[in-house]
This record gives sequence, structure tokens and C-alpha cells, in this order.
Amino acid sequence: MNHPGIFNYRCAQAPIARLWFNSIVLIAIAAVFAGCSKSGTEDLTSGPPEVLVTEPLQQDVPVVREWIGSLDGSVNADVRARVSGYVISQNYKEGTVVKQGDLLFQIDPSVYEAAVEQAKAGLAQAQANQLQTEQTEQRETQLFEQKVESAQNRDNAVQSNTAAKAAVKAQEATLRQAELNLEFTKITAPIGGVVGIANPGIGDLVGPGDANPLATISTVDPIKVYFQISEQDYLKVAQERTEANGTKPAPPPVEIILADGTLYPRQGKFSAVDRQVDNQTGTIRLAALFPNPDNVLRPGQFVRVRVTVRTLHEALLVPQRAVNEMQTSFELAVVGTDNKAEIRTVKVGERVGSLWVVVDGLKPGERVVVEGLQKVRDNEPVKPTEWKPEHPAQTQ
Repeated sequence: MNHPGIFNYRCAQAPIARLWFNSIVLIAIAAVFAGCSKSGTEDLTSGPPEVLVTEPLQQDVPVVREWIGSLDGSVNADVRARVSGYVISQNYKEGTVVKQGDLLFQIDPSVYEAAVEQAKAGLAQAQANQLQTEQTEQRETQLFEQKVESAQNRDNAVQSNTAAKAAVKAQEATLRQAELNLEFTKITAPIGGVVGIANPGIGDLVGPGDANPLATISTVDPIKVYFQISEQDYLKVAQERTEANGTKPAPPPVEIILADGTLYPRQGKFSAVDRQVDNQTGTIRLAALFPNPDNVLRPGQFVRVRVTVRTLHEALLVPQRAVNEMQTSFELAVVGTDNKAEIRTVKVGERVGSLWVVVDGLKPGERVVVEGLQKVRDNEPVKPTEWKPEHPAQTQ
């Protein structure tokens, strides 16, 4: 059984609770309407989004390709001993330029000088023997004609003289070989160029069977650079040359960038294309020659080879930031004369510095959105402002 006081207290609190609940509901409804009113006001007063626009740049654009290359002598020659012997002198300074025929090494010639003298003696003996057999042949022939000597003796004399003549020729060849061997003790430069560090030392025994050459000479003026291009790039160049109305355009000049990042001041020219494509890398090797009068460039250096493969005439370029790269396509936002934006799919080509060549889908003089692209909706108005880059874009 409830106490009467408690009952009266609860009855008195009920109206107060209902009043408090109704107040909260009214406040919430007022807040909702206030928010809606404010949002609607903002939508009506915000206006079209502000974007920065620019017109495409139209100019001739050189398309440049770069590859990694390595330098080598235009002609390389290994210096090797052609006879065996001990090195008694080195007659050049390592790393310097030598001329063809300059003496590089001297092998001890004493053994070969003795061989020459022996060959000379053998030749003299053979010549004396041949002279004797020739006289015998003449005498036997006269006696045979006088019917004093038999034909057999005459024939034997003729054959002996013939054999003696052959012996003389053999001894002459022996002497010539001995003289060549003596000449080979002087090891000379087969070509002109820069000669490398010598492998043997004074007193070392060298010979034709040595695995390592005595030294290597490279002709470095001109110097050759080898580099490899992809099969696709090669086919593009070959196709362009085929389509040149039957004429063969001059190949473009070649430039190299050295390891320190500097551009070599002299241009080179293509000299050869390899006979086949490497079936493992899908590349083909090319060679170019560069003048090197100061011998600054040396074989083995790595360089970057740069070639202007073609020129795009009156190409349209836009900043790369204006291009929206999709998964399978590229888009631009173009602002018309009515300040309405059009989201347009375009075809792009080469990237040139901070610019992108637009091959199709854009006309000269059209305004392209550079900043604010994410705020643009197709066929919706925008508020364009001319874009002024802090640093003018470079196309090379």
C-alpha cells in the first residue's frame, strides 16, 4: 500500500516532466530548420567553382630518346709476341699516344741473330752445291751429244742439278724465316692510338702462346660508343625512313652526356647497326663515332646517348597537371566561351619536360583547366582565371 504523500508528490512532478520533454523537442526541430535554412542560403550564394585555365602551347617539339652506352676504341689491337724470348726493354710510356710502327718492346735477339747467320751459311753451301751440279749437267750433256756418255749419266746430272736448285730455294726460305724471326723481336705498334699498361716486365719470358697480350692499343680519335635500343624503337625509325618518299633522310646527330652530367661538346654520327636483334633482351646494338682530338674520352666509360628521333610540327602541349590519367584513357577539362566545362577524352603523345603533347581531342586556342579539375562537373559552369606559372615550362 502506497503512502499518500508519495502519491501526491509523483502527481505533482508529471506536468513538469512533460513540459521539459516538449521543450527539448521544440529546440531540436528549430535547430533542424535553422540548419536547412543556412545550407540552402550557402548553396544559393556560393556560385560556380573557381578554376585556373590556360591555352595549349603550339610549337615544333623535338622528340628526344636516351639510352645507356659505353665507349670503346674505333679500332682496338692486342699487342702480342710473335716469337719467344726474354723482354729486354720497354720503349714506350704507358697511357700515351703512339704511332703505327713505333717500337714498344724489344725481345733478346741473340738467338735469332745466330739463326740468321746459320741460315746464311746453309744458303751459301746450297748455292755452291747447285753450281757444281749445274757444271756437271753441262758437261754430261756435251759428252752425250758427242756420244761419249750414256743417256743415263746425262739424266742423272740433270736431276741432281734440279734437286740442288730446290735446295737453294729451301735455304732461301729458311733464311727469310730467320730474318723475320729476328725482326719479330722488335715488337712494334700495329695501329696508332693510346697504348695501355704493359703486362710483362723487363726480363719476363713471352711468346705467341701467352694468354694475355703484352699491351692493348685503342684508336680513340674518333672514339666509338655502343648502345642498345629496343626493337620497337628500331622499327619506328626504319618505318619512317621507308616512308620518306623513296629518299633516305640523313640520320640525326648523336649526343652523349658524360658521367658528371655535362654534355660532350662535339656531336657524333651513326656508324653501324648490328646484324641481328638480341633474342634475350629484345634490343639491337648500334654504334656511333665521336671526334675526340684531345683524347678526353677513353674506352670503358659509360655515357648517356641522346638522339632527337623526330620532330612533331605544330604540336599542342598542355601542363601535365592538366591531364587526368585514367586507367585506360586520358581526360582534360575544357572551358568554352560560355564558361561551361566539358570533360573531354583526349589522346596524348610524348612527355616533354613538364608538358604533355595532346595528339587528338584538343584545338588551338581552347582553354584547359590546370588547377581545380576535381571541382569541375561536365557541362556545369565554372569561374575561370588565367593561370600564370611561376616558372615557364621547358620543352627541351
